Amino acid sequence: MADAKNILVFPAGTEIAFEIHDALKNSKFVKLFGATSVPCHAEFVFQVCASGLPFVDDPALIPALNHVIDTYQIDYVYPAHDSALLRLSEERDALHARVIASPRETVEICRSKNKTYRFLAGAPYLPAFYFSPDSVPAYPVFIKPSVGQGSQGARIIRDKAHLEEALSEGEEYSICEYLPGEELTVDCFTDRHGALRIVSPRSRERIRAGIAVRSRNLPLTEEIRAIAEDLNRRFVFNGAWFFQVKKNTSGSFRLLEIAPRIAGTMGLTRNLGINMPLLTLYNFWDMDVSLIPNQANLLLDRAFISRFRTDLSYSSVYVDFDDTLLVNGKVNAYLMMFLYQALNQGKRLCLLTRHSSDILIDLENACIPASLFSEIIRLDENGSKTDYIVPDSIFIDDSFSERKRVHDALGIPVFDLDMVESLIDWRS
Repeated sequence: MADAKNILVFPAGTEIAFEIHDALKNSKFVKLFGATSVPCHAEFVFQVCASGLPFVDDPALIPALNHVIDTYQIDYVYPAHDSALLRLSEERDALHARVIASPRETVEICRSKNKTYRFLAGAPYLPAFYFSPDSVPAYPVFIKPSVGQGSQGARIIRDKAHLEEALSEGEEYSICEYLPGEELTVDCFTDRHGALRIVSPRSRERIRAGIAVRSRNLPLTEEIRAIAEDLNRRFVFNGAWFFQVKKNTSGSFRLLEIAPRIAGTMGLTRNLGINMPLLTLYNFWDMDVSLIPNQANLLLDRAFISRFRTDLSYSSVYVDFDDTLLVNGKVNAYLMMFLYQALNQGKRLCLLTRHSSDILIDLENACIPASLFSEIIRLDENGSKTDYIVPDSIFIDDSFSERKRVHDALGIPVFDLDMVESLIDWRS
């Protein structure tokens, strides 16, 4: 493929969007853009992120989205939320770019758990499900909004009175048997010919806001494979999709839900060699794919990450060597990441050190190229670093006293090692 395609991720502030971003940011076939309705973390992730779009249920969304599409010459829109997936699937013909999604009928059925259960009626892996309190033979049961995501509104109901009270809230719920056992997510990929190419189960060991934030890949059993193959026969999928199952009291897996989209924790499967967002794009580019999954055990664990935006402006970076660039005999990889990023941005890098032995030899021993630096300045014990630093610079040193002298004398920003994270620009 000669030219990179412009891909717009909407909404760009979801965990789904961040997985799409991480999966595609290094592809030579893709240039990524984001779009959001509200200010969010996406502006720290996407190099270009349009904000202030109407919400997904607003009639003004499609004209506003088309304006972004036309402005940035977008080729494809990648939905990154269930509601956006449904709306954009419904509005495919009105959009000025192709929507990366399975057929509309598949999206509509999967968006509603009750529609899904009706569509799959008779499948052996369905839980017992009910459409009214009078049809429930025994308690407890489990209810979840029929149209929803994550674990929002999901709860155990232990008697008829509480079920009737929940249903009186006006929300449409799916009501099914209580499933007390192990819960899995199964990542799947269906190629452009309809063949199911990947079935990759993973655990849901810790959940936050309905997203598995601790997950490991698991062996594929015949039971899970049979469910995946049957779903692939019944639905028309195009690209990545996933389903969730949970064991009943007898130890058999029962289907919770299906989503024909990227999952926020598909990064686990991606790091085993199966890049679902990219493979899905290949489907839309009419490309056949070969797969090389790694045979390894992988554990993913996620926590909050801090990203920063600063108004600092500088043209040069001065950095110390001992206990700064080299800490306990090891290269400070995080600081090196910043230095290479600064170099890519056209900053001038200077090494300013009192290192006692030959700095060029020790840089080579640490596999740090001396050519990284525009200037290497070695001071004696009595030399002052303030004498060598030019204006419009920042200074990085582990020593508080050195930082204080530079700050007091020159008034420039100074950074300890723990502050370097505020200098990293994660946008791509």
